Amino acid sequence: MIIDLTVLYYTANVLREPFASNAREILWKAKKEYPLISISQKPMDYGQNIVVDFPRAYLSIYKQILVGAKAATTEFVALAEDDTLYCPDHFAYRPPSDSFAYDMARWSIYSWTRPAMYSMKYRISNSTLIAPRKLLIEALEERFARYPDESKISLGAWGEFGKYENRLGVTVRKTIQYTSTCPCVVFSHPEAIGYEYLGSRKNLGEIKAYDIPYWGKAEDMIKNIYGA
Repeated sequence: MIIDLTVLYYTANVLREPFASNAREILWKAKKEYPLISISQKPMDYGQNIVVDFPRAYLSIYKQILVGAKAATTEFVALAEDDTLYCPDHFAYRPPSDSFAYDMARWSIYSWTRPAMYSMKYRISNSTLIAPRKLLIEALEERFARYPDESKISLGAWGEFGKYENRLGVTVRKTIQYTSTCPCVVFSHPEAIGYEYLGSRKNLGEIKAYDIPYWGKAEDMIKNIYGA
């Protein structure tokens, strides 16, 4: 196995237990031998841990990603969010040196939806990004240099790499969309930072399912991950 990728796990340490530790355990098994750097706001015994003193805020997510990317030494990095479940095949893809790659095999579970179900929106998400490490650092440093006064940043345009560059006035970078054989599962829940804006009004994706390969039934998934 060629160790050319580092998993960057970033968290504000606000998720309830046992959800948080169950999700970390799934990620740890999925990454196999690839190194993992955890960038957290509280000390953690999880891979190579870096504690940052950032407030819990949307921009802090990107600051944590930059800290992790600079600490990594591999050619590629994979972003891993604390409320997303990953499987091994997700980490197998490698993009060209000039492109960001997004795994489109991504289902969502909204914890408040009854009956429980998966849904899918066909759009890119940082939770499934695999990128050349140097390209990611360049993109982030350019963004922050472009907006030294963070109060002037439009958070609506500060999103996925390769999607908002024109609105931010920074270098446009290429993206690639790929589909792994096993999907990632993203949880939307009251502890998520996006919940502060939309709450449970967030719409389900266009495609819906009660049961998907590898992960099984949505209702069982919720019971298992939350320890209910």
